[in-house]
Amino acid sequence: MSTVQTSENLHLESIYFAGGCLWGVQEFIKYLPGVVTTEAGRANGTNNNTQGEYDGYAECVKVTFDITAVTLYKLIEYFFEIIDPYSVNKQGNDVGLKYRSAIYSKQQCHLTIANDYINQRADADKIVVQVQLLTNYVPSDAEHQDRLTNFPDDYCHIPPELLHKYKSK
Repeated sequence: MSTVQTSENLHLESIYFAGGCLWGVQEFIKYLPGVVTTEAGRANGTNNNTQGEYDGYAECVKVTFDITAVTLYKLIEYFFEIIDPYSVNKQGNDVGLKYRSAIYSKQQCHLTIANDYINQRADADKIVVQVQLLTNYVPSDAEHQDRLTNFPDDYCHIPPELLHKYKSK
């Protein structure tokens, strides 16, 4: 099956944000200006499915965005609103390697932008957010997709007032 190139999809790119439990990250990011789609998933593990033992993955959200509507730099800025960039393998009550904060991409230029964003911050020396090439991505099972939209009372480490900050815009 081939993909037909249209002027619309030529402007779409994807980045992968890991910032603790993926439920809240997806709920926050999907309402941002310029975001076209989001998908909950797992990044940089060794399995190609969600079955079995923990394989080193990070919970993440695949974000497809329109580069004519939002810059990657701005998306990273939004992402930093919902994470503690100084916390190693922990966001809120979620603790463990799979809850590490990271920015992954298949495109080196995205990683350069992410590193530039971090290095331009006054607190750059304290930031522990990983910036790495995406080596493997597996979509999460259906019950994890749009989890907080479908079950708004489920746990989320992101404060409610921040979680829906951009929802009505």
